[in-house]
Amino acid sequence: MKLSPNFYHDRVCLNVLAGSHKNAKDIYKAAESFVVVGVLSKNYPDLDSAIADMRLYAQETDNALSVGLGAGDPNQSTMVSLISKVIQPQHVNQVFTGAPISRALLGQNETFVNALVSPSGTVGMVKVSTGPLSSQSPDGVIPVETAIMMLKDMGASSIKFFNMKGLTYLDEYKAVAQACAKFDFSLEPTGGIDLENFPQILQIALDAGVKKIIPHIYSSIIDKQTGDTRPEDVRQLLSMVKKAVN
Repeated sequence: MKLSPNFYHDRVCLNVLAGSHKNAKDIYKAAESFVVVGVLSKNYPDLDSAIADMRLYAQETDNALSVGLGAGDPNQSTMVSLISKVIQPQHVNQVFTGAPISRALLGQNETFVNALVSPSGTVGMVKVSTGPLSSQSPDGVIPVETAIMMLKDMGASSIKFFNMKGLTYLDEYKAVAQACAKFDFSLEPTGGIDLENFPQILQIALDAGVKKIIPHIYSSIIDKQTGDTRPEDVRQLLSMVKKAVN
């Protein structure tokens, strides 16, 4: 599969979910290719069916595929790594402890691999205990700088800051964005982002100087009846991106 196309508009790439193959095509077109299309591993009963179906998604979107966990479920970490080894997607979602496994199995450094860290309740500190076992243990809270350096050690590309719950953890998010900019790391704000708060969340990362930003906009732009992401909302998000970066 082809890797590393120009799927950023300046410094920003959207990440939205596809409800079907047609929806994925429509999203890709609506975003003018500045998107990675999320498909959740949790939606498949087994590895083989996930690989077979995600191959089709990759073919239909010029490999603008983001292999997802499913609401950050740490129990999907291994399945995501095994899918990604075969598919070689543009983008992989992982828990903190799963990022190095995905990178090793990918066998290359071009695919974007994020690592899930969570708000801690303290500005400048993040929770990294997001793996299958660590998430069931006492919270592992460390300085965001240390988290970034650990992730660089492990071959990850970015922090996926989840669950932001919209603007709930704004001060913590600002500190994460500043650290990502300072230490040349990418940032993926995730959780509760909608058409209303998206411009503010994006602008914070841009103002901080983060070089690559991949905001995840999920349930708020999904049609509840069809399960598809609304292409018109994706077009609106892209318009907001163009306005913010120009």
